[in-house]
Amino acid sequence: MDGSKPDVTPEGIRIYAPEDFEGMRRAGRVAAEILDEVAPLVRVGATTAEIDAAIAQMVTDKGTVSATIGYRGYQHASCISVNHVVCHGIPGSEIPKSKYEKKKRGDDVLVDGDILNIDVTVILDGWYGDSSRMYIAGSPKPFALRLIDVTHEALMRGIAAAKPGATFGDIGHAIQVYAEGQNCSVVRDFCGHGLGTAFHEPPNVLHYGRPGTGATLRPGMFFTIEPMINLGRYETKTLSDGWTAVTRDGTMSAQFEHSIGITEEGAEIFTLSPAGKFHPTWG
Repeated sequence: MDGSKPDVTPEGIRIYAPEDFEGMRRAGRVAAEILDEVAPLVRVGATTAEIDAAIAQMVTDKGTVSATIGYRGYQHASCISVNHVVCHGIPGSEIPKSKYEKKKRGDDVLVDGDILNIDVTVILDGWYGDSSRMYIAGSPKPFALRLIDVTHEALMRGIAAAKPGATFGDIGHAIQVYAEGQNCSVVRDFCGHGLGTAFHEPPNVLHYGRPGTGATLRPGMFFTIEPMINLGRYETKTLSDGWTAVTRDGTMSAQFEHSIGITEEGAEIFTLSPAGKFHPTWG
């Protein structure tokens, strides 16, 4: 980067230069590599604390820095959100028990049938790589696997709608129409975000909306798309720890996240899985 004044839209969205894409590719690839390497660690009997500790070591081993350790007081290298935890699940903490769970919970040990989202953000040479994906401990229930499939497809439909001249409302609309057409709901309380040389910057990327609304997409915009899709209603609540968000009705939630950059032709995904394992049933 040459230190010149950045191009910023009236909505405060930064337009990065063509040469900035390489920094995002490198950071995004590291985040994706870590999520690939985590997959064998997700198993019945594993703890979320063990998984997070392994992630922290991977972040260091790859010559990167965790963006989440120390962020607003957070002290972990990942967020691990199990079953009806929508996002920001704290590794090592007791997994909240849903009213739909028959087995007693009281610690952070994964049990058969758990589904979980693991979210990792790294910093490499000042660039932020941010991604999350779903994992399964043991054998998932059919409805849980369907939720994972719907959520992944919703993300990819949102990315397909991200191209120059489209609007952020077009992205949200594509996600919402598909998810609701599958009798699922889209979380409103959390959204995607701009990133690049900052962890969070404009825009807020809503996963619902009306076509033709919001800022117009331009080449050089970097942001995440990370829909959270619920089997039940979309309402959430945040627990007393100030981080863990759960579905209000106790139904399962799933999430996938990619970091992307808008090009002249469409969207480049910075966080593609090098091993082709972005979905838990792949590979």
